[in-house]
Amino acid sequence: MRPIILASASPRRAELLRQMGALFEVRPADIDETPLDGEQPGDYVKRLAREKAMVVSRLVPDGIVIGSDTSVVADGRILGKPASPADAAKTLQLLSARTHQVMTAVAVVVNGWAEVRLVVTEVTFRELRPDEISAYVRTGEPMDKAGSYGVQGLGGIFLESFQGSYSSVVGLPLRETADLLAQAGYPVWTTWQPGQESLNE
Repeated sequence: MRPIILASASPRRAELLRQMGALFEVRPADIDETPLDGEQPGDYVKRLAREKAMVVSRLVPDGIVIGSDTSVVADGRILGKPASPADAAKTLQLLSARTHQVMTAVAVVVNGWAEVRLVVTEVTFRELRPDEISAYVRTGEPMDKAGSYGVQGLGGIFLESFQGSYSSVVGLPLRETADLLAQAGYPVWTTWQPGQESLNE
């Protein structure tokens, strides 16, 4: 069986992939993540997911490589990881009492075959008070997160509602990833073992 490779250093993506029951190893991809001139957010995340998978696939040509990228988008503008605590606070204030989009693309590459899926989820924040924004920024959690928050962490209390895929907001859409792996010849359910759910506890 071909090895499954996750081309990402994200512990959140690794945990979601484990949740699926996939057996894999991690080999982060190092690519330039600068948006192209005039590039739309959806095209941007799809390109990065594909490039990450392609880079690692060249290093592990016999592997089934998964690449993924997530962007938070408000008013058509990509909100990346904050450059400073003040930047994080500014972003959170922008998202307060508003709906934004979380775009996650997942790509699977194997033996020259490549496929990419884009998942867009609408996320609405409740109104955030200045003191709770300050407290959240002080925890440090926003500093390595697109859009300056982690819905699976402390930032989950800011969520009022969402329409779409929760796992995609965390960083890896489970259904689409499982579909792509099946197309690549690795249906994850074929390797499930009795009691395997205990591995995720």
